[in-house]
Amino acid sequence: MASRYDQLIAAVFRSHYRGAGTRQFEFQRAEVEACAKKLDIVLPKNIGDVIYSFRYRKPLPSAIRETAPERQHWVIEGAGTGRYRFVLRAMANILPREDMLGIRIPDATPQIIAGYALNDEQALLAKLRYNRLVDIFLGLTAYSLQNHLRTSVKGVGQIEIDELYVGVNKHGCQFIIPVQAKGHADKIGVVQTSQDIAFCKQRYPQLICRALAAQFMANEQIALFELAMGGGSIKVIEEKHYELVPKDQISEEDLAAYSKRN
Repeated sequence: MASRYDQLIAAVFRSHYRGAGTRQFEFQRAEVEACAKKLDIVLPKNIGDVIYSFRYRKPLPSAIRETAPERQHWVIEGAGTGRYRFVLRAMANILPREDMLGIRIPDATPQIIAGYALNDEQALLAKLRYNRLVDIFLGLTAYSLQNHLRTSVKGVGQIEIDELYVGVNKHGCQFIIPVQAKGHADKIGVVQTSQDIAFCKQRYPQLICRALAAQFMANEQIALFELAMGGGSIKVIEEKHYELVPKDQISEEDLAAYSKRN
């Protein structure tokens, strides 16, 4: 039996989908309520959570996914206040490669922080911050500006950025760096990254935007991605995996191997 969220989003999709030639369409949040009345489904207190869950947390129902052409994926983007857009994209989520060798970094996370982090996302953001992984990955000096920033983007609507950094390199170039963080059970979404980039271009046009995404992996490594918009879709520029370990677990062989890659 499909969940009520699956039934509701599928009903919204069916009301607009017109066959194989459909590439995108917009809908309003109020349509979720109308579909609930039609299907006699009790709505959650937060109607927006139905749409939010499919944008960021869970896959769309198979009835929707099966309509997408080969190598295409339906995603839900913001289209303004209370408005959204179903659109076909080449990629919906970014998954860490399984064949990459991890880079061992001395773990500088304070034990008291590691012990009291409330969820995967908070723990991941803390590890990025205390171990300066943004600096290491991008090769510049970065400073956390704000986390869990709730704001809005023209033509998109409300968004939330997990953490926002500013940075500077040795030439004096300044950067704005939005970070998307995902725990073990979640996936990096291209929609969130595209919104992060749109916000940075709107709010900080004078700074160079370098969008990052971080993911906790099953082996406790941290996958870091630099992402950019190219050809109308999100592309991976670089991917690295980091393993935070006590200093005595980094061998001379590890250091010799890293020096050869430099």
